Amino acid sequence: MGQDLRNLFEEDQKDQHIKMSKGHEARFLQKLENEFPKEQKSASRLKILNIAASVVLLLGLGYGGYQYLKLPVESVEPIKVVNTEMKSLGDVSPDLKKVEDYYLASINLELSKVQLTPENKELFDGYVERLKELNDEYKTLTIELNTNGPNEATLDALINNLKFRLNLVMRLKDKLQEFNDDAFSEERV
Repeated sequence: MGQDLRNLFEEDQKDQHIKMSKGHEARFLQKLENEFPKEQKSASRLKILNIAASVVLLLGLGYGGYQYLKLPVESVEPIKVVNTEMKSLGDVSPDLKKVEDYYLASINLELSKVQLTPENKELFDGYVERLKELNDEYKTLTIELNTNGPNEATLDALINNLKFRLNLVMRLKDKLQEFNDDAFSEERV
């Protein structure tokens, strides 16, 4: 049963004596050549369109990814050079330096005039505590001045702080004077 396939094919070729008409092969090759370049041109156009579509797709995906991953501009802060010296109100302008020096000198002068006694110590401590709060607020405003730069709101707040401190010291002085007057009048009676 086992036959050699090679022998079968050789015998089959000998049995087939079909002859093609003259020029059949030449006509076939001519038709093939006429059709093949047309397919090649359309294939090259198709390749170009495929490449263009790929480029457009990649650009679209790249832009979409950029938009998706992009951080909002508001949240990105520029790098700031840290200045080790703290600016004060007086460093902004000479006129503001005069204002700052006037208020600080007046506050210190009025505090030096206060006579502290055991009777008025509690009143004095209350005012000193409030002065410390105002001084801490002044330091915070000075940091804001250094961080944001000079602006009208910060400068006004610094000057108002100095005014409040001077007014507080003047009220302390008045209250102590009233306290001493009351104590002096009680001693006379």
